Amino acid sequence: MGTTTPFVVVVDDDESVCRAIKRLLRSVGFTTESYSSGEEFLTTLSSMPSYRPDCVILDIQMPGLNGLEVQRRLAGSGLPVVFITAHDDINMRAQALSAGAVAYLPKPFNDELFIKTVRAAIQGTP
Repeated sequence: MGTTTPFVVVVDDDESVCRAIKRLLRSVGFTTESYSSGEEFLTTLSSMPSYRPDCVILDIQMPGLNGLEVQRRLAGSGLPVVFITAHDDINMRAQALSAGAVAYLPKPFNDELFIKTVRAAIQGTP
C-alpha cells in the first residue's frame, strides 16, 4: 500500500521564512521546495510539464510579481494556493479568497493551524 508524500512549494522573497516553513513541513513528512520569486516558480512550472506541487504557499508582497499576480497566472491549473502575509489587508484577503485561494494566513501564524490548512488544501477540503 503506497502512499505518496505531499509536495509543497513555498514562494516567498524572505529566505528565513522559506527555511522555517520548509523545516515545519518536512517535520510532518512533506517534501518541499522554495522559490524566492513568483517569476522563478512560474518559469519552473512552465518549463517542466511533470512538475506538479500538491499545494503552493504564496507570500502576498514580493518584488516583481506579487502573490496575487502569481495566483492569477495559476488560474485553471487546479493547484491549491495558501497565502501568507506580514501585511494583513482586508482588500487583499478578499481578492485572494475570491480568486480561489484556500486560505489567507497572517504572519506570524500558528504552526499547527498552518499544517492543518496545508493538509486541507491538499485534500481539497475547506
